[in-house]
Amino acid sequence: MGLPSIQQTFDLAFQYHQAGRLKEAEPLYRQVLAQQPKHIDALHLLGVIAHEVGRHDAAVELIRQALALEPDWADAHYNLGNALKDTGQLDQAMAAWRRACALRPDYAQAYNNLGNALKEKGRLEEAVAAYRQALTVKPDLSQAYCNLSTALRLQGQADQAIVVCRQAIARNGNVPEAYGNLGDALKDKGYLDQAIAAYRQAIALKPNYPEAYNNLGNALKSQGYLDAAIAAYRQALAVAPSSLTAGNNLVYGIHFHPGFDALAIARETHRWYQQYAEPLKKYIQHPAAHSGRGHVNDPSPDRRLKIGYVSPDFRDHCQSFFTIPLFSHHDHQNFQIVCYAQVLRPDALTARIQGYADAWRNTVGLSDARLAEQIRQDQIDILVDLTLHMDGSRLLVFARKPAPVQVTWLGYPGSTGLTAIDYRLSDPYLDPPGMDESVYAEQTIRLPDSFWCYDPLHGRELPVNSLPALQKGFVTFGWLNNFCKINDDVVAAWTQVLRKVQGSRLLLLAPEGEHRRRMLDQLAKERVAPSRVDFVPRQSRDAYLQLYHRIDVSLDSFPVNGHTTSLDSLWMGVPVVSLVGQSPMGRAGWCQLSNLGLTELAGQTPEQFVQIAVNLANDLPRLRELRTTLRQRMEASPLMDAPRFARNIEAAYRQMWRKYGSSNLR
Repeated sequence: MGLPSIQQTFDLAFQYHQAGRLKEAEPLYRQVLAQQPKHIDALHLLGVIAHEVGRHDAAVELIRQALALEPDWADAHYNLGNALKDTGQLDQAMAAWRRACALRPDYAQAYNNLGNALKEKGRLEEAVAAYRQALTVKPDLSQAYCNLSTALRLQGQADQAIVVCRQAIARNGNVPEAYGNLGDALKDKGYLDQAIAAYRQAIALKPNYPEAYNNLGNALKSQGYLDAAIAAYRQALAVAPSSLTAGNNLVYGIHFHPGFDALAIARETHRWYQQYAEPLKKYIQHPAAHSGRGHVNDPSPDRRLKIGYVSPDFRDHCQSFFTIPLFSHHDHQNFQIVCYAQVLRPDALTARIQGYADAWRNTVGLSDARLAEQIRQDQIDILVDLTLHMDGSRLLVFARKPAPVQVTWLGYPGSTGLTAIDYRLSDPYLDPPGMDESVYAEQTIRLPDSFWCYDPLHGRELPVNSLPALQKGFVTFGWLNNFCKINDDVVAAWTQVLRKVQGSRLLLLAPEGEHRRRMLDQLAKERVAPSRVDFVPRQSRDAYLQLYHRIDVSLDSFPVNGHTTSLDSLWMGVPVVSLVGQSPMGRAGWCQLSNLGLTELAGQTPEQFVQIAVNLANDLPRLRELRTTLRQRMEASPLMDAPRFARNIEAAYRQMWRKYGSSNLR
């Protein structure tokens, strides 16, 4: 019996390949190529196997060899695009998929993958068009429905995304991703009960669906069900330990849970570090004087410094109330400002912030490794994280230590857990000297006055109205923050205030859902009638600020206080009664009230909190005086003194750089 022919060897290799037996198929393809080096099918499929097992560079080379022999081969262009994408060459991948579509106009999967790449690059309109073309040629392609709904959501078209998801489910009700994406769109619209039901259906169809568990956690957190939210994040990580999104959400989410103190948060943050960041220590290049041996930045203490800011929120986002005051007053003679912007949907505020920067880098579509390399090439001296573990975080860029000095600020006054980040900015109120700083991975540098410098931006034109209680005949308390900050202790304190202030009402901002009923039930048990509570859904910025025209006194939350919303309240002439907590996020009210000279509005215990609120509500002349003077207090305070804040933060940068330079003298 003779040796098998080339065709027989190829056919056997193909059978193994189709059956997923890649280790047996690969050597047979190689046997074919040893005898016939220009066997284009063997070259192509060997490249496909290389891609499937993670050897993406080899895959690109093999498939290109096949295409050199047959340039008009649609499948080869499609697979080349897949391999190029996984080497990080997204533009070349898109070119390959476009070529596949040109050669085969009904190539639905190529249109779908092209849409994914366009979406990753932030070219959402083109992505939507690609997905719609995929569905035109293959109306039952579930992937394209799901991806189209995601692109529509990112465009801010949640209603259309819901329609697309329901179309997908009508065609095939057994696709878990369709329910998962439906949940995302429903959550964007504030329909939290429906979103949670959709996520649970997705999980029922696919029990190992980490994204559904993670997003279920987000929806539960938005309803204030923190135990259930944390459990969902942990389940996402049990299914997919490498899920960075779930890992970040878990770390951020536990800050709101009253059961997690500073040590517990530090332990969870350190676990995050070990899972995601510690493996990247090999990429850290330590300071050195010569190229190829680490950072080459000139350590001269007084030279002009390059400051890099990394954020997904250079846009119409609450962070802009703080970045714009700083950026618009930076000293460009002594500091060069470079912004690394992960902004999918740029807007007018994006353009405004870009105008304050000396250089602007669009980081959409850049991997962490490529962004870190860009920062190295820019020779940034001090790199500033503005996000910590919040949505859009790029902490794994910082884990690679692309700049010699790295700092975190603004997202929230906590810790990243990253040893590669040298400093965290705080102030004397959030982190009073003498507090335990061992819970932070970074060294704390306290700005002299405040962690925040605030500008209401387009809320400047909205006037303060007269005290509502004078017209209505009763006091209205309010709280217009995220519902995840409400817990049993907060409700208990608020209940006591409502019971002690006769006829008073409570105005709460909360998305629709079962959590509203739960809170009313809690109040009813303490003999507070549901009719005394008004809920309002999420609002536009202007409509939200106008809600303060209905509020006499804002009641803070704990253990996490209001941050931006408290500043909004104060700007609108509404005093905030706060409770001083044990963590920086729980001392925001103390910081803001201290800077306004209103420390008498901050209690040290829940009992003091209640009494302060009651006393203030019963003193209408005092409330009227605060109503008419708070805005002026704000404008005269460090909380809105942008030039002073910019000089303070620049002095901190200079201090950091001098310390770095003193340890790296040449």
